[in-house]
Amino acid sequence: MTVDISKAGHSIDYPVPVYSYRRRYTREVAFGDIALGGYQPIRVESMTTTHTMDTVATVAQCRRLYEAGCEIIRLTVPTEKDAENLRNIRDQLRRDGIRTPLVADIHFSPKAAMKAVEFVENIRVNPGNYATGAKFSSDDYTDEQYRAELDKVRTEFTPLVRKAAELGVSMRIGTNHGSLSDRTVSRFGNSPEGMVEAALEFARICEDEAYHDVLFSMKSSNVRVMIQAYRRLVARADAELRYAYPLHLGVTEAGDGDEGRIKSAMGIGALLEDGLGDTIRVSLTEDPVNEVPVGFAIVRKYNDYHLVRGDRAHLPVKHIVEHGLKPVVHSMLPFEPFSYSRRASCRVDGAGEPIGGDTLPRVETAAVASIADPEALRTEILQRLDPEKPADSIRSEFVGISVGSVEDLPALEGLLVSLGGLRDRIAVSTADTLLYPKLLSLVSRARLDIVEGESLGTDLFATLHDSGAAVEFCFVHENSSETVPAEVLARLAEKLRAKGLKRVLLSIVSTQPLYPVRKLVLELKKSGIDYPVAVRYRHKSEGRSGVLIESAIQAGTLFCDGIGDLLALQTDLPAEQEVGIAFNILQAARIRMSKTEFISCPGCGRTYFELEKTTALIKQRVSHLKGLKIGIMGCIVNGPGEMADADFGYVGSGKGRVSLYVGRECVEENMLEAAALERLIELIRQNGKWVDPI
Repeated sequence: MTVDISKAGHSIDYPVPVYSYRRRYTREVAFGDIALGGYQPIRVESMTTTHTMDTVATVAQCRRLYEAGCEIIRLTVPTEKDAENLRNIRDQLRRDGIRTPLVADIHFSPKAAMKAVEFVENIRVNPGNYATGAKFSSDDYTDEQYRAELDKVRTEFTPLVRKAAELGVSMRIGTNHGSLSDRTVSRFGNSPEGMVEAALEFARICEDEAYHDVLFSMKSSNVRVMIQAYRRLVARADAELRYAYPLHLGVTEAGDGDEGRIKSAMGIGALLEDGLGDTIRVSLTEDPVNEVPVGFAIVRKYNDYHLVRGDRAHLPVKHIVEHGLKPVVHSMLPFEPFSYSRRASCRVDGAGEPIGGDTLPRVETAAVASIADPEALRTEILQRLDPEKPADSIRSEFVGISVGSVEDLPALEGLLVSLGGLRDRIAVSTADTLLYPKLLSLVSRARLDIVEGESLGTDLFATLHDSGAAVEFCFVHENSSETVPAEVLARLAEKLRAKGLKRVLLSIVSTQPLYPVRKLVLELKKSGIDYPVAVRYRHKSEGRSGVLIESAIQAGTLFCDGIGDLLALQTDLPAEQEVGIAFNILQAARIRMSKTEFISCPGCGRTYFELEKTTALIKQRVSHLKGLKIGIMGCIVNGPGEMADADFGYVGSGKGRVSLYVGRECVEENMLEAAALERLIELIRQNGKWVDPI
């Protein structure tokens, strides 16, 4: 197939709906005893961290993953010897009654791939590494050189495609952000566009060979890049390829703990909410068994939705268009799907901290104590604001409290007086339209909660002016469709603009704010209104894990799309945890860096040091360096490329050996692991990035 590489970046629309859920219908692809895509559930995958030549340890870890419910198990295959040993691993698992599909993970070696494909149900090939030469060179490629290397790739890759087809083995074309070929980077940069083009080059070869048991992945440690790459892939692949192939979703090098779970849930969930994804893997720098329950927690809602709604969620695009359910095109979107652009909003001053404009998104939490007990409420407010901390610390920047009636005003006035200069950090809310005007002369920001089905009344607008409190109008979303809050707030915003008000915020509080807020921003865009938007997520059910995952998906997706000027979480968690989650969401979206960013891989059979232990030691020494990005990688496969935007890198290079990077430049090669951490700290000092811990 001849491809005009000069047109790879042409203008494209995003061919999926973004205001309601509908899963993209994909070709069903065989995976041993199960299948992906089509009407199948979204599957959960993990990967072994043992050395593939160690049959006993690898089988034992596979058994633990199986017992945890893992539906697909991937193993690294760096050499032909590892590939040959897959036979022993597979045979032992099958003798044990474990029929979980196995995936061979291939990066550089076509010979290893040709052997591994004989013993697994699926083979993953990285198009950035497979059959390529030098890495990270700055060479430019002429069109002739570009096509010559493509021809070389075709020569090396075609035999594997034919053998996979012959054996009935499916294939994942798995692009990684940081391991693109020099040829691809020379033409497209280290970008989502380059990731997509690399995958499509391999897919075209598969289609030329009439091989269609294919799925894709577009992984990155940067959540925004990962989301953009998958979206771009879907837009181009659906337009250019014969079938809509399944997608394997994952944020690579997500890290560990809360950060790893939030990054994974945000990246994977953002795409699942768009209807994309047929299998997922949560990549944590932890025991791989820990990945499985997190994966099932992420996909549960979507798999349950399909069971409840039936096959309508899986209708193919042709059927949908025939029935008038046309996908939303680029011009109708409230955000840029393929690149990051923060929504432009006006700046609201005079409410403690500026909100909107070019300011960083703020964090607000809601007090639990009641105004009926002012002393308890004051104590809680001080705990949440924690004024003794430095100004740039992780803490709540606003605290929301509620008042229900005029009878609460004396207690409110006394509370505000007792808070002194902190009173400007208090956002007072009420659903009482008669009480609301009285708040405007007392507080810095007053929020009116708009209850479904209740009228605001016409007298309210006569009381609004810019000389009092900043005003916020919040639709309390319970049972209405996703369009109702947007329509109500958009009409209200037009009235406020006509009245000349500028210090206005708009918000929707919901357990599922993603679709309604997207719709609101679209309506504001149509009207040319730039009031800031507060993202308010309310969690109903108990459980910390549920808060982590759902808030990351519902709120984090909006910030990844450039939507949101304030993040407010309303959960049952302690204030400190709630604030920590909020800041983790903003950092994962790369919109507000509040601490060190660790880009650490989960490890695999290529790793020759204790990744979890080493990561913990590095964190212990450098976690006070706010905003610094440090990559911790088990091997060169996940080395300078995968930590594409890291400031410093710690990369395994063999048994007891480590290479250190400053950016993408290797400055210490193959040094003893025992001395690597101290040398890393020395490099941070030499580059002017070190500050002593307080």
